[in-house]
Amino acid sequence: MITAVHTLVYATDPDAAREFFRDVLGLAGTDTGGGWLIFRTGPSELGVHPSSWQHEGATGSTDQHFDVSLMCDDLHKTMTELTGRGAEFSGEVRDEGWGLTARLLVPGAGEMTLYQPAYDPPATSA
Repeated sequence: MITAVHTLVYATDPDAAREFFRDVLGLAGTDTGGGWLIFRTGPSELGVHPSSWQHEGATGSTDQHFDVSLMCDDLHKTMTELTGRGAEFSGEVRDEGWGLTARLLVPGAGEMTLYQPAYDPPATSA
């Protein structure tokens, strides 16, 4: 029986990334030894997307096989709170139709999507 999803973030500076998830995002974690922190991320969901698509006259594709996004219930409020704790974002907030998105900079690990879904997410539904 599957009980959870375990997400990995690969970072050139894992200590900076771990500090970011702990201190800026405020995720509770467990030190599994030697500073290797595993963070509680709460409910999760898994979506399967095509690697190439056409939507409203636009086409796109990706070579990615996996992606990690963080979900919130109020994007602008969450961005303000995280910015106050030292988080940085790249680009503008975008309305993707399925939700509002922002690109969150993770020290030593690149960017990840922070989004407010426009759908009723199964991860947080009763």
